Amino acid sequence: MNKGANVGGGGPTAAAAAAAAQKQKSLLQRVDADIGNIVDNYGFIVNAARVHAADSLLKLVSELKQTAMFSGFASLNDHVEQRTEEFTKQTEKTECMLSRIGEEAAASLKDLESHYYSSAERTSSLLSYNQETMP
Repeated sequence: MNKGANVGGGGPTAAAAAAAAQKQKSLLQRVDADIGNIVDNYGFIVNAARVHAADSLLKLVSELKQTAMFSGFASLNDHVEQRTEEFTKQTEKTECMLSRIGEEAAASLKDLESHYYSSAERTSSLLSYNQETMP
């Protein structure tokens, strides 16, 4: 009797095989779609990581610039203070030198006046002036 059941030419086994093939095809399509989603999501993760890394690098560069500026300002302030001290010392030296030159010029002028008033040239010019102005 078993022979009569197989006479139909493939009955339930052919349908089961076709259903199994369809199911396998459906599963493979789902696997392909899931792998595609995984690849896409991985790409999004990599892009997000790049953006995050770029943002982090930009923040780091900004911090480095600020650090360089502030340390540069401290160094610049030190340099300005040092130059101010140098100029103050130079000003004091210049004022002392000008004072000394003024004192030397005053002393030289006093010597010249004294020499002039005691010179024969002055007395002769005074005599000639007096003779010209007197009638």
